[in-house]
Order: sequence, then structure tokens, then C-alpha cells
Amino acid sequence: MDEYSQDYPAEYGQEEHVYTGEELSGYEDYAPEQTVQKPSKKKKKRRRKHYFLRFCIFCALVFGLYYFLNSDFFAVRKFEVSGNQYYTPAQIIEMSGLQSGVNMFFETKTRPARNALLEDPYIRLAEIKRKPKDTIQIVIEERKEYAAVPYGEQFVLIDREGTVLRVADEEPALPILGNMTITEMTPGKALQVEQAYLLTDTLSLLNLVEENDIYFKRIDFSTVIIRAYIYDDLYCEGAPANIRDNMASIQKLLQELYKEEITRGVIRVGTDNYLSYSPSF
Repeated sequence: MDEYSQDYPAEYGQEEHVYTGEELSGYEDYAPEQTVQKPSKKKKKRRRKHYFLRFCIFCALVFGLYYFLNSDFFAVRKFEVSGNQYYTPAQIIEMSGLQSGVNMFFETKTRPARNALLEDPYIRLAEIKRKPKDTIQIVIEERKEYAAVPYGEQFVLIDREGTVLRVADEEPALPILGNMTITEMTPGKALQVEQAYLLTDTLSLLNLVEENDIYFKRIDFSTVIIRAYIYDDLYCEGAPANIRDNMASIQKLLQELYKEEITRGVIRVGTDNYLSYSPSF
């Protein structure tokens, strides 16, 4: 008889049945469910101790680093200032409010120092960096005095973009922009005049003149034209745009006048490359 066969007692009135291999094939891989052992209380306590130990080590490292960075080892002892021309390094440091002898990480505030520098009209850009282990680096970009506008007996100094730098009591060695009506002259802000379009064109003209080695000592404004003085008795007359567009011809004419030592007359500049010279002043 097959090993999988089963005998049923006769009193049940059942016939003997033999199970084949096909009928039992679905039960071959059956295995009783295994129970999962839960970690013991001792293992849980060990894990908690490890976590607590790691946390203590981390806190110790953080506090150690904090006290190290806050020590005298990182006290400010040196300043490096670059990009300054109008102000001295000592003036830049004083304006920033930065101090030596204090901790460079916790007692040196770079953002307020930068903002303090940018409040000055002469400073266009400012950057402050910490250099390990005891140096503060200050890099600035200054605005340069470019022209002056008379205001009563004083002179409003502006940069090449028209930003007001300061008011001077004495006439500076700069191009003078005369006959302008000033409406606002706040240091650090753009100069406001009634002839705004002429001021913009004239500043653009001065940039081009500088590139062509021509110097205008004074520029007087009228309604639509300007008089750009090369000498006291020799000037160019015309709209700023026309003078700018004919700069090469003006430079060539001036070279001929220099050779003949002529320092008096009027150079009139118009549209369509019109250019004329008259000796009468």
C-alpha cells in the first residue's frame, strides 16, 4: 500500500481511499509558521546607551568647536584695504566701524560694516571678508569726481553717472557744467536739473572726449545747444549729440589749429556732419 494511503475503520462504512501524489503535491512546501522573536529588554537598553553616548560626543564636539572659535586665537589683528583712492585705509576702517582685538566670528559683524561703508557717496561697492586666522579684508570700489556744477558760490561735484558726491567751496580742476538750474543735489543720489536731457547727453559726451584725448574745461548750457570750451576763447558749439558724432573731425581740426597756435575762435557743429570754424569769437 502507498505510504500516503489511510485506513478508515469499517464501522464508519467508508471504503478505503488511497491518496495519490498529485493530490498531495500542494502540501509538499507547507511549513508551520515560524514565530518572530522580539528583542530582549537588555538589547533595548544597550541601544539606548549607544544613542545617548553618541549624542554626548556630538554635544562635546559642538561646544568644543564653539569655545575654540570664540578664543583669542581668532581675534582680529590685521586689516587689508584695497580699491581706495579718495579715502585712506585708516578712514575706510573707521567708517566701517570694525575693530581689532575682537573675535572675528562672533564679535565682527560684516553686513552692518558693509552697509555703513555704502552710506558714503564716494563708495559704490564694498565687500568684507574674513581671512583665517586674524585678518579682515575690505575691498571697495569708489566713485570718482568727474565734473562740477556751479551752485551760487559753491560747486556740486558729480561722478560720470551724475551722482552727487559732495559740495565744494573752491572751484575744482574738473570740467565745469555751467548755466544749469539745479532742482535737487542730495549726496549719494543723482543730480536733478531742469536741463536733464542735456546733462545726460553731456556726460556721455565727456566720456567720449576723454577717449579721444580732448579736454573740455567748461561746458555752458543753453536751451538746446552747448558751448564746450577747449580754451577760454576757443569752443565747440552745437547739440551734444552732434558734437559726439563728429568727434573725429573735431579732433582733426583741433590738431591743425594747434599747429598754427590758434587758441581763439568758434567751431560750429551741426547735423549731417556739418563742421565749420570761425576765428571770430
